[in-house]
Amino acid sequence: MYDVVLLTLGSERDAPGGGCGSGEACCGGATGDAPERAEERCETPRVPVLACADALTARGARVEMVTARSDAEIDEVLARLDGPPRPDGLTWPDPDSKTRLVVATASDGQLRAVVRRLVRRYAPPPSRRPADLPGNRTVPDLPPVGVLPLDPARGGGHRDLAAQLGLPRDPAAVAAAVLDGAPRRLDLLRNDGGSVTLDGALLGAADDAGRPLHWRGRVEVDDAVLSAGDDPLLACAIGNAGGYARLDGLPLLTAGDPTDGVVEVAVAVPVVTRSALGRKRVRFEVRRARGRAVAVIPRDERVPYLDDGVEGELSRKRSWWTEPGAWAVWTA
Repeated sequence: MYDVVLLTLGSERDAPGGGCGSGEACCGGATGDAPERAEERCETPRVPVLACADALTARGARVEMVTARSDAEIDEVLARLDGPPRPDGLTWPDPDSKTRLVVATASDGQLRAVVRRLVRRYAPPPSRRPADLPGNRTVPDLPPVGVLPLDPARGGGHRDLAAQLGLPRDPAAVAAAVLDGAPRRLDLLRNDGGSVTLDGALLGAADDAGRPLHWRGRVEVDDAVLSAGDDPLLACAIGNAGGYARLDGLPLLTAGDPTDGVVEVAVAVPVVTRSALGRKRVRFEVRRARGRAVAVIPRDERVPYLDDGVEGELSRKRSWWTEPGAWAVWTA
């Protein structure tokens, strides 16, 4: 039978790199809660976590619930997935491990924080690239992860990654998938900022009144140039899945598929036209491309963005590239 670790991330102020991306709701509390209340929620396992632990225990699994508040504490959990020592000295995941990991997620950013640590743990340095690493990858097959969404309501209007992938949300169904299911391998986006993207990124912002703020930047997908840096851009969507497929009703990405081995990119450019009566009209031209990698070079000083729901600002060139089938989730 399996050993199962049910991993929950601590509050945002203790989470790795602010990776939760959900304010004080990192542990599923309401945004705006006092810090002491948020910490109290993190100390007490959420109801879905307890229900999942009960379902796993009922099936004979040995269950341990862990709350991690730092990269080091996440790494301690991930070390249980290591394989036997290799002749080349690399740390490698054990494909036959009897330990399974379930991540309780209040946001896609929390799941990303754990996968980012998996990449940091198992990606070999370029100078020690082993012969058994696939030629189109920089990381080995990462261990499958069970995903336990902490907010079942997010399967409705808000299409988080679990909803997009059709993963179970009921704790008992999650337990069954982890013990009886099969791993579903998914593409991963790595970037030269040292992080990863599971769903996608959206570059751009709006003012306090909700009006889009135009920005400029060069956007390249492999050999295709979507913007040379002169166009005023409304947004740039970088998609591994479909979470950023639309922006206020405007279709950006058309075929978000985290298993096709490519990244889909779209930029929205406002175009001013005039009617026969001379009236000015603004429409949006959407330029799209698909490829192995994308690079964005901002011309403005800072460009706000969301990456798996986590806010940031881009001030210099950033590149994302696809790692086909690098990570996996347990599915029924």
